[in-house]
Amino acid sequence: MQKIQHIVAATDFSVLSNIAVMRAALLAKELGAELHLIHIVHPLDLYAGSELSFDFQMHYQQVQQQTIKTQLETLASQLREQFSIAIEASTRIGRAHTEIANYASTHDAGLIVVGAQGENSMLAKLIGSTALRLFKVAKSPVLMIKNHGTVTQPYQKVIAAVNFAPSSADVPALASTVAPNAAIETLLIFDSNQEAHMYKAGMDEELLAEYRKKALQQAEQNLDRMLAEQNNSRMRKQILSGYPPEAICNRAKAAGADLIVMGKHSANHHIEDWLLGSTSKGVAYAAECDVLLIH
Repeated sequence: MQKIQHIVAATDFSVLSNIAVMRAALLAKELGAELHLIHIVHPLDLYAGSELSFDFQMHYQQVQQQTIKTQLETLASQLREQFSIAIEASTRIGRAHTEIANYASTHDAGLIVVGAQGENSMLAKLIGSTALRLFKVAKSPVLMIKNHGTVTQPYQKVIAAVNFAPSSADVPALASTVAPNAAIETLLIFDSNQEAHMYKAGMDEELLAEYRKKALQQAEQNLDRMLAEQNNSRMRKQILSGYPPEAICNRAKAAGADLIVMGKHSANHHIEDWLLGSTSKGVAYAAECDVLLIH
């Protein structure tokens, strides 16, 4: 997989986004990448009210933008001193997920790092957080920081969740790139819902058992082939049964993983995906550790 040379980290100067920025800085140091700090100003934040004069409006906007610029430069300076890394700081005006995605694309970012809790309103909960909306439009992998503890070390235990769809092809390689010294478990969840549907449709139990046996054999062969291509002695395989989002999160918790890497596992129909939620979306919401999503 191509080396990550540029990492974009979004910040709104909150405690949670500062944790995301610290993780991004640690990754930049570990991978030898340049860190790009970006803060997005929503247009409404620059609006002081219709009852105020035009001159005051302009003055208010200038003060706001200067304050943000100073905060961002201060943060960048602190990170340069702490991590000894190259940092570029920028601000943009617009919708957070759109501006972050555009910036990352322009600067050929290999990774975007963002806090999982952005625009934390009821509307955001209904249509998805900034991080999830960012994943839909960004070309780069998106790392959602969910662990709210202090960032002190690189990732140690990683779950690389695969399902042999095209979106999973680069998952093990990305896990190795982002966590070069971690123990990586390549995890395949055999979806038990498929069996339940077959059983309800009237499939004979003996035929169902034969289907399960052949499917598991094929899955193991495919997983062995995937691991052989990686040539990574720290990578192990695991095959489990269950409902994928729940099973992935449960396995990550049981293994003490600090990161889950996965592709965009979704339903075949967009309306189904919107109503029920894809596997990747389910994991992004429920996981207790960080989640890295790749298209």
